[in-house]
Amino acid sequence: MITTLLLLSCGPKTPPVTATPIEEAAPAPPERVLETVTPDDWGAWGINLETIDAELKPGDDFFMYVNGSWYADFEMPADRTRYGSFDLLREKSEQRVLWIIEDLALEKPAVDTPRGKASAFYNAYMDSDAINAAGLTPAQPYLDQIAAIETREDLATLFVQPGFAAPFSGFVFADDKDPSDNIMQMGLSGLGMGDRDYYLNEDERSTALREGYVALLTTLLEQAGDPTPAETAAAVMELETELAKSHWDRAVRRNPELTYNKLSRDELIAMGGEFPVATMLDAWGLAGETEMLVSLVPPTDEELAAANISAQDAEAGIGTGFPGAFALALTGDLATWKAWMTVHFLIDHSSVLSADIDQASFAFYGTAMRGQTEQRPRWKRGVQATQGALGEVIGEVYVERHFPPAARAEMQELVANLSLAMAANLEELQWMGDETKVRAQEKLDSFNPKIGYPDEFETYQGLVVGDSALDNAMSAAVWGAADNMADLDKPVDRDRWFMPPQTVNAYYNPAFNEIVFPAAILEAPFFGLSADPAVNYGAIGGVIGHEMGHGFDDQGAKYDAAGVLADWWTEDDLAAFRGLTDALVAQYDGYCPLDDGETCVNGRLTLGENIGDLGGLSLAYRAYKLSLNGEEDKVIDGLTGDQRFFLSWGQVWRSKYRDEALRQQLVTDPHSPALYRVNGSVRNLEAWYVAFDVQEGDALYLPPEERIVIW
Repeated sequence: MITTLLLLSCGPKTPPVTATPIEEAAPAPPERVLETVTPDDWGAWGINLETIDAELKPGDDFFMYVNGSWYADFEMPADRTRYGSFDLLREKSEQRVLWIIEDLALEKPAVDTPRGKASAFYNAYMDSDAINAAGLTPAQPYLDQIAAIETREDLATLFVQPGFAAPFSGFVFADDKDPSDNIMQMGLSGLGMGDRDYYLNEDERSTALREGYVALLTTLLEQAGDPTPAETAAAVMELETELAKSHWDRAVRRNPELTYNKLSRDELIAMGGEFPVATMLDAWGLAGETEMLVSLVPPTDEELAAANISAQDAEAGIGTGFPGAFALALTGDLATWKAWMTVHFLIDHSSVLSADIDQASFAFYGTAMRGQTEQRPRWKRGVQATQGALGEVIGEVYVERHFPPAARAEMQELVANLSLAMAANLEELQWMGDETKVRAQEKLDSFNPKIGYPDEFETYQGLVVGDSALDNAMSAAVWGAADNMADLDKPVDRDRWFMPPQTVNAYYNPAFNEIVFPAAILEAPFFGLSADPAVNYGAIGGVIGHEMGHGFDDQGAKYDAAGVLADWWTEDDLAAFRGLTDALVAQYDGYCPLDDGETCVNGRLTLGENIGDLGGLSLAYRAYKLSLNGEEDKVIDGLTGDQRFFLSWGQVWRSKYRDEALRQQLVTDPHSPALYRVNGSVRNLEAWYVAFDVQEGDALYLPPEERIVIW
């Protein structure tokens, strides 16, 4: 277990300094009050009972029963595409981060210190007058680099420079089959609309988005001085559509046994044909690397069968992969590739370019794609950008101010109880044999929980920050790439965090077999030191269980106790597991929120998250009951402990979406919409039926034989 600190420790301690009369004390920060779109009110013991719609039966729509009054009254702000409990916490985190940045400015730190860099980065981002006055001038040196491309070697070289768009992406991370070793991992990128389906589907929505995207390309190419922007935009779109054909469907791409392909340098160069892959690798800093992982390589029939991918799914979901992308990089018109890089540079950095470029980009990505009618306030975007570049500088202060040691200690107890619940569930599983149970318990025993914050914070040594928002963004990209590439020469650092403490989220990392909970999610409605324990177990307990469940979902279960991608299942147990997961896929395929039941959840794409939700809620409930030591919980406001537990689960997923944002989520997001994260989970758990007297004939009722219990 890495997180061993029981008391808060943020860097080395320094002796107290007595101020002399000639030194002026720093001005005290102003008094501040957090503001949120909806009240930050969770009742006296953790549940806001005023949001319940008592006119509904819990068994007909539990999500709306818990949240219906809130849902009916809530009006979506113009700068939002969705809003819910997560978003309220993010609002609080954003404001706290803003105040931290403002307080850092009052300290007037030197710009070459971590805190000085964070302050200067934010200030440059917020200087809209300077950004607008400069126009494209700050971008010109970078656009000139693109314009100077004359050969495929030049193209290959610039593809891998940080801050420039490319059809290929890469990062250094632990080898899935040898997680003690760092290795370069390569994937495909470069789709401006984000997903292959937007390019290849012929439905009305996709067609309209393609037209809007071409309009954006035309506008930006005109800004960049292209003499025939409409013609060039059409050519770029054609190129990008061909690139989309090399990408894979997101559901298929989730299978690590298909995307794990260790190639030698010579094999990758041969795959590229005449495209100068060697030049690209050398420019990437990989001249001395003999092996790398290449994700999208067309699989063999045997590999498809091992991954349980049907021939039909393979034909529909597997593109030409790296061979196709290399061929396109070789044969695609060089002038079109240069135009593609130019327009993507403007899109990727639109927030730190002049308002006309920023607004054109928002009109497509914000309004057309997600239904957002108003751009988010500049300061919120500045906070997001600063956190992306220097998140741990801010995170160190965030922890000092907002994460008490007692919260960490109580979370450790919750995690321990969830582990006991998981062990008990494993022991009772009817579908899994003893041999596989032993291996599953080994994996559970080796779980590493990380809570709140890292033991050491990044100092961002070498990152240069100045007055230009664009140059700062490019500098951060260069620093981040260099910092990541340096890992090639180092042992895998299992103490590293991949989210700063002020992030409202959590994650499971299969290579490290770790579950991670940043400080900012450990607040109401997810967690409260003074909240009713049933509420904490139903909320953060469900989240803990969800992340633990990822270690045993349809993909996480392919990694063993050491984080190695390996087959540790018996053949019979794997078949039983797949049967259960296929049944869960069918359940979620039947949830269709749009177009009169025609637009549905993709049960295969969302399977891992759905397993996490279902298993996580089951584990949290068992852990809650274990915490009672055989006693019955008290009744509060007429509600039993079991009722409060499930109400809490419904409350944390309180959300409302714009239709456009919901459509985009159904296409691109492995998470089901919040409605089904609640209803789809509870209807499979017997305890929920008992708690709310759900009977046959209720809309969510499932016969016992159709209720799915996996973990």
